[in-house]
Amino acid sequence: MSRITLKVEATENRDFWRSFGGEYHAHNLIWSLFTDGPDRERDFLYRQELAGNVPTFFSVSEREPVNRGGMWLIESKEYAPILREGQRFNFVLKANPVRTKADEKGGHHRHDVVMNAKKRLQEDLLPASEMPSQQEIIQEAGFAWLASRSEKYGFSVLNGEVRADGYRQMRFYKKKGKRPIQISTIDYTGLLTVTEPEAFLNALFTGVGSAKGFGCGMIMIRPAR
Repeated sequence: MSRITLKVEATENRDFWRSFGGEYHAHNLIWSLFTDGPDRERDFLYRQELAGNVPTFFSVSEREPVNRGGMWLIESKEYAPILREGQRFNFVLKANPVRTKADEKGGHHRHDVVMNAKKRLQEDLLPASEMPSQQEIIQEAGFAWLASRSEKYGFSVLNGEVRADGYRQMRFYKKKGKRPIQISTIDYTGLLTVTEPEAFLNALFTGVGSAKGFGCGMIMIRPAR
């Protein structure tokens, strides 16, 4: 487990801030700390947080990150959680909540669960007075997505113990002229219970959901009191 922060001299470097452009640049920055060749596959998860406007990254990885650019302060320690069935943890998670649906031709497409929920409500022709708020839609659709997948990842969650908010839609380009990458994210905070320690341990190291290469999927936990 590593905490990766900018050194003071880097935070005062105007060239750095001119080039820092959100999720895709963050993706490239973190990859630069772990890659050691063009064929290296991702063997890490990361999570970006902001203290003011200064980015801080947390990562779980098989190898220690290498400060090749010299602008980072990297603090790493062994990460070996000891888990048992029934343990309760406070957790935070940024996830890319999507569902996969097949089209008429048998192709599979990913659909943003929040936008999908909004579409269903519109099709029901509810009067404006009965339409749930944006936050209510995010909470209901976001929690349902996490709960439906929790068994696979070795934990359970209860409605009322998890908050889903911070919904964002992101769109960025790897290269000019190419199709954009589109990702939606929800921030989860709350309580979970370990049901399958081995599966949950695997989830801590390999992540939950998709878009892991763009800062999604990393669960951070601490024992619940």
